[in-house]
Amino acid sequence: MSDPTPSGKPTARVGALRQLWPFLKPHKALAIGWLVFLGLSSGSTLVLPMAVRHMIDAGFGHASSDTINRTFLGLFAVALVLAFATAARYFCITLLGERSLAALRTKLYAHVIRLDVGFFERSRVGELISRLGTDTEVVQALIGSGISVALRSAVMLLGASAMMVWTSPRLAGLTALVIPAVMLPILVFGRRVQRLSRASQDRLADAAAIANETLNAAPAVKAYAREGIESRRYGDAIDRALDSARRRIGMRALLTAAVIVLFFGAITLVLWVGARDVLGGTLNAGILGQFVLYAVFAAGSVAGLSEVWGDVLRAAGAMERIGELFGEQAHIADPPQPVALPRPVRGALRFEHVGFHYPTRPDAPALHDFTLDIRPGETVALVGPSGAGKSTVFALLLRFYDPQIGAIRLDGTDLRALALPELRGTIALVPQETVIFAGSAADNIRFGRQTASDEEVMEAARAAEAHEFISALADGYDAELGERGVRLSGGQRQRIAIARAILRDAPLLLLDEATSALDAQSEAAIQQALERLEKGRTTLVIAHRLATVQRADRIVVMDGGRIVAQGTHESLLAEGGLYAELARLQFVA
Repeated sequence: MSDPTPSGKPTARVGALRQLWPFLKPHKALAIGWLVFLGLSSGSTLVLPMAVRHMIDAGFGHASSDTINRTFLGLFAVALVLAFATAARYFCITLLGERSLAALRTKLYAHVIRLDVGFFERSRVGELISRLGTDTEVVQALIGSGISVALRSAVMLLGASAMMVWTSPRLAGLTALVIPAVMLPILVFGRRVQRLSRASQDRLADAAAIANETLNAAPAVKAYAREGIESRRYGDAIDRALDSARRRIGMRALLTAAVIVLFFGAITLVLWVGARDVLGGTLNAGILGQFVLYAVFAAGSVAGLSEVWGDVLRAAGAMERIGELFGEQAHIADPPQPVALPRPVRGALRFEHVGFHYPTRPDAPALHDFTLDIRPGETVALVGPSGAGKSTVFALLLRFYDPQIGAIRLDGTDLRALALPELRGTIALVPQETVIFAGSAADNIRFGRQTASDEEVMEAARAAEAHEFISALADGYDAELGERGVRLSGGQRQRIAIARAILRDAPLLLLDEATSALDAQSEAAIQQALERLEKGRTTLVIAHRLATVQRADRIVVMDGGRIVAQGTHESLLAEGGLYAELARLQFVA
């Protein structure tokens, strides 16, 4: 994901906030209620200076206690209206922000999780989490409070300005002359605040990526005694984020200070002129008092707008980053008109002159002229040295990638013609690196088939030789396994993965070093379970330990992305070549 250049126009960047409209649109009632109560609260506030003028002219000027009493009763009534309208306005805008951002997070996560494997290979999970969390929180702060403050300030500025003109056109005209001087720092500093806001969020994402990476690899960090090194690396990233934030905060503080000084300086000048008019007898004291309050309201509104402008720019930077994620498109997707697989699925596979290289390694073919026919129900083992292309075969079958040359067919249908859920629904995978989620044992097994009953889950666990250790846990099948299964041994995690595959009951079974984490006794039991599982379905096995593939119907030997030999264990030994060399290294002490 490339960052946009910082030289982009600020107006274009603020325009990124337009992407929020689809998430705000469904909540029109809350928005309308907020606007109504905003108008009511602002109107109530603008009435206060008129009451002060009435009190000065009619109350103090004529020494009328009745007038003062009525004026203060009216002020209290206005305060009650203001309190109710302010509370209602806060409720509407805050709930609007919560609902809109909940929809934004949900849609963003749903979009990201559907992107292809290639996207996740070139992205850092920590940065993605930062965009889902920190960036959306920045946008939420804008919707939940920033927009409310901005519009309230804008309404108050317009209302106070209009009332200043109505109260004293001469003094209002003098005030208008200084407005360009007030707007100038906003334009000058605003551009830099926007750039620094984006840079600050990027540095925070960098720190989050480092934390996610090292915390997920805590055992390795401790094994190599790198706690100090990793702490310094994270601390350096935080320092960079802090330095970026300091520059952003400093620039925003300068913006706020400049606006306040200029505006209040201008108002002070205008009021000095008004005070001299009162002394000269050309201006009423009540009118000056009313004008002063409206001028204070206007100045406060300008200060509020300058403060919120920084939030707007920061949220625009966050929305820009979020928009980049929405702009990512999966290169592996469902075809426009998917073809349905014939039922029942037989599991016949055919690789037709497949050529493939990974996008990150265009000059290094992972598979070259790879042709292989696999009969329904056949168990085929893929063996060969590391980098031979065995895992690539699995990746292409799962359509994590598409071959650049040739085709792969399932029961005669090109995989690219199938909808991804239908294709992957026909496959059960036991990966080499087992993924365990921070849920219960039952939930982790049910990952293979969400609709499975408790009885089916336990039956799959028994078949995978996992029932005994699961039952021994404190809460049995309801026991929490911890993040990434930290409460289980490697062999136990692998048995959970095998139980998932058994529960899935798919016509195609992919076993990638499915017993690599098991001891000899457990492996013998699991091998029996796998033999039962393989019956009636097409099975592809990757194994570096040749003792685990001797029972395969056929062994395919790969090297350099090509098939160099295939046959049974005995025929390949007799033939000599790479397989015989691998067998000699493993079986001869």
